Amino acid sequence: MEKSKGFIEAEISKAITQWEKDFLGRGSVSVKSDILRDMIIVTLKGVLSPAEHTVCQTKEGVLSIKKIRSELVESGVNELKEMIHSITGGEVKSFHTDISTQTGERLMVFKLQSDYDKNFL
Repeated sequence: MEKSKGFIEAEISKAITQWEKDFLGRGSVSVKSDILRDMIIVTLKGVLSPAEHTVCQTKEGVLSIKKIRSELVESGVNELKEMIHSITGGEVKSFHTDISTQTGERLMVFKLQSDYDKNFL
């Protein structure tokens, strides 16, 4: 049976939530994945702890939280790429991420070698 776009998106969200718990020690409040052309866009809400929100009240704090959080995710990027590959069968060409210290949201963008969205048209 052919898997639906929604099913694959849910599988990616579930896998990223599990990766966060295993690798970072805690998960987000919510995770939503969207397949768009050759990209998988993952929105994670509630990624910052209350202490990190407090630290983010200064410019230095914002920069330090962004740097540390970025290094944490980057250190697990090969595992993330492998996870996307095992769910979609697509090769990840590049990975981009940023965190909003205002909203506590993180965006992850996996850019694939080909237009994965075509599989669902």
